Amino acid sequence: MRTAIMGAGSLGTILGAYIAKAGRQVDLIDIYEAHVARLNKDGATVTGRVEFNVPLSARTPQKMEGIYDLIFFMVKQTYNDSAIEAIKPHINEKTIICTLQNGLPEYALAEKFGGDRVFGCVVGWGATFKGPGVSEMTSDPDIMSFDLGRVDGMTEELLKVKEVLECMCPVKIHRNLMGIRWAKLLINSTFSAVSALTGCSFGQVYDRPESLRLVQHLGNECLRVAKASNVKVEPIQGTDTAAFLTFDTAAGRDKTAGIYEELCVHHRLLRSSMLQDLEKGCKCEIDSINGVVVRMGKKTGVPVPTHEQVVRLIHGIEGGGLVLHPDNVKLIELLAFG
Repeated sequence: MRTAIMGAGSLGTILGAYIAKAGRQVDLIDIYEAHVARLNKDGATVTGRVEFNVPLSARTPQKMEGIYDLIFFMVKQTYNDSAIEAIKPHINEKTIICTLQNGLPEYALAEKFGGDRVFGCVVGWGATFKGPGVSEMTSDPDIMSFDLGRVDGMTEELLKVKEVLECMCPVKIHRNLMGIRWAKLLINSTFSAVSALTGCSFGQVYDRPESLRLVQHLGNECLRVAKASNVKVEPIQGTDTAAFLTFDTAAGRDKTAGIYEELCVHHRLLRSSMLQDLEKGCKCEIDSINGVVVRMGKKTGVPVPTHEQVVRLIHGIEGGGLVLHPDNVKLIELLAFG
């Protein structure tokens, strides 16, 4: 399959490096010209939990050529409109578009390209962009995974995408893709959001009682919205999150700490992509992550005051009125038993 990765940030660069390392064709597409130039000159360098370098092909969207059979869509959702326009001349009616974005991105892409060829994949590992041509793997390689599926139904084409993704790590095909999506949304709207708010790694978020408490409340609200949306949230790392992470009392909240520790233990070094964007002075994906919970909360009538406050504060950081600091969690007003 002629394959492209649209959006070669930290995740896209590392996925592309693994595909190229396996001897398969792949083009990395990105608007960051210095990054593209370094990839073409020196190859992709992966550091951190794994160390290797591999030559590969990279180009800017303006220099894309021909038709692709498979496009892994990995741009930040803040760049969706321009990225969608960029790939339109390079797809046909058989091209598979597989989104590995955060949030619930399949619906937006299905509106543009049709649901039959839009696949979704949840990324079960983390990375940090270190500079042009270099990305750091921050998750334990032994627990890396992909969860692949479609919003509606199964198709044999999933096996073709699975084969490419398996160049990197194990892939599981799911019938309940939205249940997987909401499980990942739980992680992103808790640890990732608080990482962005505080400037901390996942491990630092867990270790600070104030930030862990914020994580617990965000998770509680997220899961209540999922239930009201008739979504069966799939287990995370074997843990039935929907059953064990919701609570109505302070005692119930405190019982969730051990489960969050299990979810965090392999990703303690991870600093969320939203945090990395904020550090660069860029807008982050907060509206596509916690903002999704806010919008779905309004739709289902489930109160999500903690998510609303986090979205507001992250926008404050984007606007320059608030700085990244661990004490930002103290600006959040939790429920009475918080």
